Amino acid sequence: MSAPGFDGPGAGFLETMASCGAGEVKLAGGVLRAGTRVRLKPRPGGDVLDMALAGRVAVVEGIDEDDLGGIHVGVVIEDDPGRDLGELRHPAHRFFFAPDELELIPAEYERALRRVLVAGIGNVFLGDDGFGVEVVKRLLDHPLPDGIVVCDFGVRGLDLAYALVGGYDAAILVDLAPRGGSPGNLYLMELDQPSGEPISLDSHQMSPQIVLTMASQLGTLPPQLLLVGCEPTEDRIESMSMEMTPEVAAAVQPAAEMVRELAGRLRIQ
Repeated sequence: MSAPGFDGPGAGFLETMASCGAGEVKLAGGVLRAGTRVRLKPRPGGDVLDMALAGRVAVVEGIDEDDLGGIHVGVVIEDDPGRDLGELRHPAHRFFFAPDELELIPAEYERALRRVLVAGIGNVFLGDDGFGVEVVKRLLDHPLPDGIVVCDFGVRGLDLAYALVGGYDAAILVDLAPRGGSPGNLYLMELDQPSGEPISLDSHQMSPQIVLTMASQLGTLPPQLLLVGCEPTEDRIESMSMEMTPEVAAAVQPAAEMVRELAGRLRIQ
């Protein structure tokens, strides 16, 4: 993402761009201009805001060219409640992207596409607890279909809670799931919506149900909540090691394939 709209010391940068309108830009599949509806595809390696905006539908408000010839496309998120305020809204409602971070949306494709969050949970320094993180790494080794956002949240419970209320249609959490089975067994479970009982917000609490409860206090959760879990080796749960047991390590690739297939189905339901 180039830069969000904002007030303050950097506002002059936006004023400079606004004075150099480029009008329209050609993209694969059509022309980008004011009013065009696009899907946001920030470059890998961005910040939490990039992650939150990935896959969102936005409307182009303007196309600007800076003094060096760089093109910056100003967009507003389609479901932003401040969008209808037009020029009266706060500048922070507007975001700037490079053209190659945007994708034109054919009308028939847009109706079918749903946003799916895949979240890896775990601590890589605690043996088998790094399972969810490793599964996400495998998923990120290959391109993913549009609409699927994959992220390693590690032990950042509050970050995951905020991501879960980011307008996704479904979420798949990937974590250990001790259920008394054989080490390395994989489980697919549907998670219940939280009861609504208040809890203390702790950014390092990463039990799926605790995180979901945290998220429910912040906004609206996805209607579909799933967990792909792995049975750990009992004597290696939370042991101080960066190595998973052979049984759990062997389950990483099958779990990645399961999540990829599941996320692909969820995005077109």
